[in-house]
Order: sequence, then structure tokens, then C-alpha cells
Amino acid sequence: MNREQISRLAHANHPIQSPLDDDSVRQLLEHGAPCGDERVLDLGCGGGEWLLRALTAHPQLHAEGVDISEDALRQAREAASRLGIQTRLALHHQEAADFRSTDSFDLVLSVGATHALGGLLPTLAAARKHLAPGGRVLIGDGFWEREPSQEAIEMLGDFTDLATTLDRVVADGWTPVHGHVSTRRELDDYEWACWGSLASWALDHPADPDSSQVLETAAARRTEWLRVYRDTWGFVSLVLRQTSD
Repeated sequence: MNREQISRLAHANHPIQSPLDDDSVRQLLEHGAPCGDERVLDLGCGGGEWLLRALTAHPQLHAEGVDISEDALRQAREAASRLGIQTRLALHHQEAADFRSTDSFDLVLSVGATHALGGLLPTLAAARKHLAPGGRVLIGDGFWEREPSQEAIEMLGDFTDLATTLDRVVADGWTPVHGHVSTRRELDDYEWACWGSLASWALDHPADPDSSQVLETAAARRTEWLRVYRDTWGFVSLVLRQTSD
């Protein structure tokens, strides 16, 4: 079973794919798209859960998503069709960095996907290219709550602390409109949901040739979370506008 398939199984019970509960997602979308008739772009949309929720909540909203996973985009299309919102959703199978559009967007979002564009500031630079005047960006990324071990850095990436992260965003020409730091419950629930989904699938499919691999992945993820980065890593989501607006 490849990495994409394992990721799909891991997020079966947490399709937002970030450590945020439903209320936090709702509030972030409300601040990102306050009018309800915005054009929204998700760079690295995966299965499109952010867009599906925004479209379902706002019948006048239109959205586009970009992702390199054909399977994830297929899932997004199927979900949009079931929800009856497919006519307001356009999906693009390509690298987020290569996406071009003649349209501009009132909200550009990339939550938990900044690695696809080279990190936090490169993702903001990519978002800026697509942003309409007065538009907003919704971005979510990790940070270090405490000094990380070298193992944690190698596993998750070379983040900074929260204060430095915010300083870099502001210095890059952005003003925070709303922010949310994921709570300990959100962080734990996310990780437990991911490894729990993998373990449940493996135990429910004992005869599947991939069962042992999936179960081993679940156990390894749980061990890494508890031992390496549970008390070190955090996650912040920001709604931003350009300072010059």
C-alpha cells in the first residue's frame, strides 16, 4: 500500500487533515469568507474538505481546488456530487505552484499543506498572486512550542516558535484578522483519530495483504507522537489580509 493510500485511511475519520475541530474550522471559514459569496481557492486541497464545507454553508460561494493527487480529487468530486454542489466547484490536477488562473480569489487557503509550496512564506507568496484586492488568506502551519529534538526536526521539518512565525508573517506584509492555536485536545484528537483509523482498518481486514503494514504504520505513528513531538509541536491557523489593503 502506497503512502497516499495510507494517508487516505488515516484521515477517514478526520477529513480536515489538520488538528482542528469542527467549530474551529467553521470560525476560520467565517472569518475568511465573511460575506458568503466569495470565490475561494485551496492550494493543496486534498479531498477538498475545506471547500466542501464552505460551499455547503454558503449557496452563493464558488470554489476551486488544486492538488497533485488524482485519487483525492476524485473523492472531492464524488463528495460534491452527493452534496449537490458540484456545479460550484472546479478542481485542477496539478502542482499548486504551477497553477495559473485568469480569475482572482477573495479567499486563498492552504492549511496543513505549506510543504507543497516550500514552506510558510513561499505559500503566502503563491497565495498573493491569486488574491483579489481586499481578499484574505487562510493558512495553517506547525510551530515549535518547545525546543525540539533533532529527531523531531527531521520528522516534521524545521519550524520556528509561534512568536517568530507571527513576526515573519507580519514582516512579509500581512495583517492577522483572526487566529487560532490548536488546543491540546485538538492535537491529541487528530493524532488519535489518524492512528486509530489505521488500526481499525487493519483489524477489520486481517486477510488483506496490506493489513500488517497498515497496523505497523499505526503503531509507529502513535509511538512517534507520544515519544517525539506530542509536547513539542503545535499548530496555528491564521486569517490574513495584505497590510497595504
